[in-house]
Amino acid sequence: MSSPTVLALRSGLRRGWIEFRQSMTSREDLIGYLGVAVVFTVMAMFMRGESVRGTDVPIANMWLAGIVGFLVASSGITSVAQGLAVDREDGTLLRAKAVPHGMTAYLLGKAVYIIGVTAASVTLLLVPAFLLFDGFGVYQAADWITLAWVPVLGLLSMAPIGAVLGSLITNPRATMGLIMLPFMALMGISGVFYQVSGFPEWLQWIAQVFPLYWIALGMRSVFLPDSMLAIEIGESWRLGEAALVMALWAAVGFVVAAAVLRRMARRESGSRMEAGRRRAMQRA
Repeated sequence: MSSPTVLALRSGLRRGWIEFRQSMTSREDLIGYLGVAVVFTVMAMFMRGESVRGTDVPIANMWLAGIVGFLVASSGITSVAQGLAVDREDGTLLRAKAVPHGMTAYLLGKAVYIIGVTAASVTLLLVPAFLLFDGFGVYQAADWITLAWVPVLGLLSMAPIGAVLGSLITNPRATMGLIMLPFMALMGISGVFYQVSGFPEWLQWIAQVFPLYWIALGMRSVFLPDSMLAIEIGESWRLGEAALVMALWAAVGFVVAAAVLRRMARRESGSRMEAGRRRAMQRA
């Protein structure tokens, strides 16, 4: 590996760690992470006493497993898209373009940052969930391993999608609204909070094309008993297929995202950045 590439990798890792550390020391960010965990935990508590139809598995446990998948997927798409829109407007992307291998370092830094904040968000949700909900936990070593690799691979598969979508948005404040609509539609067919086996077969195939379905399936395999396999597609957790689909999306996605970002960065200039800053000040 060439020296410039090594330097770019080191720079990206360092950048990602710095952004993560800043987020973890920001009162506003911490309140946001904690608030999300509290809201979802309270919602799950209202589901106590009800079970998934035909099973003795609490609906709350299935909901919590889905929330973990949701946090992973939404971090990969919305956080990356919104961060990219902000970096484009404040000149961070322009500065990255001016440095050799700067875009590589930028993308790696974003990946490290997103993995870090997602791990923090998931931990804040799981700790009280393990304590408050009977039967919700990780009881086997293999499940702990799955809990480690599925979110990481899931983030890497979703982040390029967020990067491509973010490159199309010029107004950071509009990012959430523009991204969440298609994201929620994808959630609806991907079985984040329920199995898709009851859907028409053609819709099941569409859902399985995207990584979101496999992220949710992986999280259910960790937190739900094998008795739930009866209502899954193929009556199997299919973790091997999940890894393959997410890895393909990550590999192809990063190639496409890097090309899109390089093209976008080439169009950036000091005058465009200044115009963006003026628009931001007007919106403020």
